[in-house]
Amino acid sequence: MRGRFVTFEGCEGSGKSTQLRLLGEYLTKTGADFIMTREPGGSAIAEDIRRIILNGDYKEMCDECEALLYAAARIQHLKEVVEPALSAGKLVICDRFVDSSFAYQGEGRGLGFKFIADVNRFALENFPPDITVFLDISPAAAFERKHGADEHDRMEQAGADFHERVYKGYKKLIPLYPRIRAVDCGGTKFETNAKIISLLKGEGIIG
Repeated sequence: MRGRFVTFEGCEGSGKSTQLRLLGEYLTKTGADFIMTREPGGSAIAEDIRRIILNGDYKEMCDECEALLYAAARIQHLKEVVEPALSAGKLVICDRFVDSSFAYQGEGRGLGFKFIADVNRFALENFPPDITVFLDISPAAAFERKHGADEHDRMEQAGADFHERVYKGYKKLIPLYPRIRAVDCGGTKFETNAKIISLLKGEGIIG
């Protein structure tokens, strides 16, 4: 039986890393057969591409190049990591996927959803997530919670207006893709974790 594919999305500082860690702890306790991975990255080649994308010194990188690098890393990651795991019947939990490109490059950079869909056609047609968990918190609240942006991260340094557009992009995606389920993460990390587990149980993703 083919495995299930779950992706996590959210603006910078939304708490994805914490929620993925807590979910991983829960899945380990329940004996689930799963892997945790991330984008961009997840494999050696994709991790090298990630370092290029996020390098704070590459301020001259054009928006189209950024979007294409994300798409390239994504295909490598899918072929090398995600596809084998799903074929083996594993549950795949991925920190970011194509919706990040829609929100960050499509809306945030102004490239439009069509451009992103075109360059990510392979991912969209062959690896649609079973469910996408969107950690819903505004960029202002998220950055306040994480005490500001990382000065070494090119994406975090893009500015408040950019991150507001990213958040708006995510909100636009929700009615377009019913698989995207917003989870209010304004409470404690444990309250958010409980909401996520309840959601995934309710969808039959986890036991």
